[in-house]
Amino acid sequence: MDLDWRVCSRARLARDPRFDGKFFIGVYTTRVYCRPICPARACKEENVCYFPTAAAAAEAGFRPCLRCRPECSAGTRAGIGTSNTISRALRLIGESGLEGGGVEALAEHLGIGSRHLRRLFLKHLGATPTAVAQTRRLHFAKKLLDETNLSMTQLAVASGFGSVRRFNAAIQTTYHRTPTQIRALARHAADHPENQYVFRLRYRPPFDWDGMLAFLAARATPGVESVECGRYRRTIALNGSRGFFEVSLDAASYSVALRIQFGDPGALFYIVERVRAMFDLNADWPAIAHNLKHDPVLAGRIESGPGLRVAGCWNGFELAARAILGQQVSVKGATTLAGRMVAAFGQPLVAGGALTHLFPSPAVLADANVASIGLPKARAETIRALARAVCDKQIGFERIPDTGAFLDRLCEIPGIGKWTAQYVAMRALGEPDAFPTGDIGLLRALELANARELEPRAEAWRPWRSYAAMYLWRGMQHQRETPHGGKTSK
Repeated sequence: MDLDWRVCSRARLARDPRFDGKFFIGVYTTRVYCRPICPARACKEENVCYFPTAAAAAEAGFRPCLRCRPECSAGTRAGIGTSNTISRALRLIGESGLEGGGVEALAEHLGIGSRHLRRLFLKHLGATPTAVAQTRRLHFAKKLLDETNLSMTQLAVASGFGSVRRFNAAIQTTYHRTPTQIRALARHAADHPENQYVFRLRYRPPFDWDGMLAFLAARATPGVESVECGRYRRTIALNGSRGFFEVSLDAASYSVALRIQFGDPGALFYIVERVRAMFDLNADWPAIAHNLKHDPVLAGRIESGPGLRVAGCWNGFELAARAILGQQVSVKGATTLAGRMVAAFGQPLVAGGALTHLFPSPAVLADANVASIGLPKARAETIRALARAVCDKQIGFERIPDTGAFLDRLCEIPGIGKWTAQYVAMRALGEPDAFPTGDIGLLRALELANARELEPRAEAWRPWRSYAAMYLWRGMQHQRETPHGGKTSK
């Protein structure tokens, strides 16, 4: 990936937070790498160099700055300016690192050779897949050292090192300090109740937090999710453990505060990464807005509400089931049906406030009488068929190497059509160019008669059609989650 040093230099000298995470600065005199917003005195231009990723800086022999903490930088959405293969590979690394076979297994999963994958990573990111995964692991370990009171043994497991010895060696090599010394330098983490953790997750401004909460609030499943007092809360279950998390805005530091209550510290990396995706914290909004502003209808909406993100989801199966519930009914009606489903088939969980249940698992819904909640039999059977497909491993929502093939399999389930599949791709897979063509709300917002008129209009929005849909939906007073106001295409 080529960087324009002139742009990087201006951003560095201005300490512009909009560039946080878009590149890193290597300082020759100290051999550290920093974020563009590092508060240290700016070095002369001849004493610095620029890297597209933290992993590239680490590969070049620079170590992370202890002052600006590169591990806390705003992320970069996987795939911006890169190939689709790199985008998918980064998503898979973010979900599970390189566990279960390393680079060779990752390349096989993507359908390419491992040597070609390494070449692509070096071309687009300046570092190998192994270096990218290792840097992410080290950054998360540093974040745990600074922001939690976990013991070193728990911390080693939570950051994916497997043993304290490997963890200590990696930290010593990277930071030239022991984990204990680094923790002593950091601000001491506040004491929290057992199994409770608090993280600050950075984003690149602007961020329309109110718009994000409004979208999630309208679709919050009663008992599982709640939005109140500027906070989003929900219950979660992973690998047999159960808990909940809460997300609120910290605008002063361009971050969101994530509070996790969960019994397994080994799941923290997954939870943090999933929350980042759920709230679209890696989005490069200025680049997105620059493209969409060429449409006069979108330009006014963007001007009046900058920073709107695509709301993701915690669980792909849950989102797909929720989308099926929303076929042919209003958002409010679908939310009511989701609450009934949770009350009837979800597991009770006391998490305080309005959080009372976990969303029903595929195993439960596969054999449940879903129609008993007041759902038409055809739609109830679609949910059961989806649940059975997940249980039989015919379809899965994790580690998806090919979005197109996944959506084709999803549409093979009777009752799931193109609109539902694109909606799932948009919110569950984080595809920035997914687009529910034919959505009645989009047609009304643009005053178009049918999908044939919408599709050529939307071509100009690529590769950010999901963001265009969010802006158009926000402008509609009565949103509907159905493409045709009638039957789906399947």
